[in-house]
Amino acid sequence: MGRKVFFSFKYKDVSRAMVVRNSWVAQGKEAAGFIDKADFEAVKKKGDAAIRNWIDKQLEGTSVTVVLVGEKTCSSRWVKYEIEQSIARGNGLLGIDISKIKNLQGETSERCGEIPNGYSFYLWNNHDGYNKMGGWIEKAAKAAGK
Repeated sequence: MGRKVFFSFKYKDVSRAMVVRNSWVAQGKEAAGFIDKADFEAVKKKGDAAIRNWIDKQLEGTSVTVVLVGEKTCSSRWVKYEIEQSIARGNGLLGIDISKIKNLQGETSERCGEIPNGYSFYLWNNHDGYNKMGGWIEKAAKAAGK
């Protein structure tokens, strides 16, 4: 059975997050937490309760949450909510620095920190995320008893 993973990230980093998501999906795995800009804007217009409901629905059936950390991730209240809800449901949790993945303009950025605190944290580029992320996710799942 494949593992369904929730990817938490600040929408500003969507092009970098897609690199990570696509590598996971290319390996035949299931990903949650992705929404296109038009759909996100529609949910956002409905207010905070609608955003929380969308996040809660996306977390259903997941066993691990991967927090993709970029330049503004630490200041995102929705990423904080996703982490809180992931912990509450017993998901495995880990962080991956995506700031050095080039965006659509070919630029990199700095990262805001290493969130989630107290959990494993990896550097996508330096730690060979494309080939090793599956192992990182399994380690987080086992640590959470999943």
